[in-house]
Amino acid sequence: MRWPSRRRMLPTVIGISLVTTVVADIAVVMVRDQGASPATQGAERLVAAAETTGYAPSAVSPLRKAVIPHVLAASAQTIPAASVEAARHVKGVKSVEVVDAARALVAGKRVGVMGVEPSTFRAYTPEASAKSDALWRNISGGDVAISFTMGKDGGVPLASWTQIGGTEHKTAVRVGAYATMGIGQVDAVVSHTTAHAIGMPSGNALLVSAPHTNVTKLRKALAQVLPHGVKTAALESRYDGTTTPGGAPSSATGRVMTAPEVNTAIRAAESKIGMPYVWGGESDREGGYDCSGLVQWAFARAGIKMPRTADIQAFTGWRLPYSKAQPGDLLTWKNDPTFNGVSHIAIYLGNNKMVVAPHTGTDVQIQTVYMTNFWGAIRVNPQLAAQKAGGA
Repeated sequence: MRWPSRRRMLPTVIGISLVTTVVADIAVVMVRDQGASPATQGAERLVAAAETTGYAPSAVSPLRKAVIPHVLAASAQTIPAASVEAARHVKGVKSVEVVDAARALVAGKRVGVMGVEPSTFRAYTPEASAKSDALWRNISGGDVAISFTMGKDGGVPLASWTQIGGTEHKTAVRVGAYATMGIGQVDAVVSHTTAHAIGMPSGNALLVSAPHTNVTKLRKALAQVLPHGVKTAALESRYDGTTTPGGAPSSATGRVMTAPEVNTAIRAAESKIGMPYVWGGESDREGGYDCSGLVQWAFARAGIKMPRTADIQAFTGWRLPYSKAQPGDLLTWKNDPTFNGVSHIAIYLGNNKMVVAPHTGTDVQIQTVYMTNFWGAIRVNPQLAAQKAGGA
């Protein structure tokens, strides 16, 4: 991606998978659960001190009622105000939030970035993030908030200064918080002002909340009032399957992986032992793998299409207690204190061992299974996995 100037970012709709899945009309962008985090770490301890920057963080409005977004609409161009107003009047729509959206390089990683109005956007985020006044003051003051996994697993220190931009122009921005914002493939959030300064498109995306409305019909209705070229994607809740150990998701057909498939996936994962952990890595091209990238790559060798991120991979089959885990099952953990969802994943080998890509500074390796923040074992259903990945 190349940006010709600091005022004009190459018009890239946020997330490559968003573009491709919308075209195929099977868009799946995950919206994380808005519930409280199970972790005990307070969100405020994930926010950098403001006084180290020299700027005075702007005041932000207090959090009001939480809002769950159901559809993301995005364009390469600014969405006209009249079209935004028309979207607000679509039947069933309760609220619309205008944001800036693009793919950008943040700390050397190409991720989804949103430019937002902190006072209003906070209501659309998971509870731990939404409630943190300090977080939104820092964003308003010029900081970037990055996802917890990008910061902790990706090795981007809190309060460090990082480069945000394209291949030709980058701007130094302080990492003001670790905060998972709840929309898949969006790993960085800045204010509208900062987004403008780094050359992002302005007002080219909408978050639409429409409770109790059929999302397919909602997307069709939005297509009637938004300009040609605006693409929409359903923001699918992660909690669309069972969370009861031993239960089966209602959409599963009952088929599990065959023994040859399990063996192939395990052998593939083990073949990467010694490769570096690289946040965002999903093939040798990136020089290494992260936890979910390793899972996706290994299962693909067995002919099983998996979604990309751990929080979606956790809903590709039956959730079981660890005592019932078998080789080839996925093991999941909720380590992110800023949202209530799975943030780490591994492949079970049996005998209390797993193959995993742990975090920055480590290699793909075999570890002993640990129970801190453990959420469950997942017996993968290949058909359901393909559905979650966007079809196969």
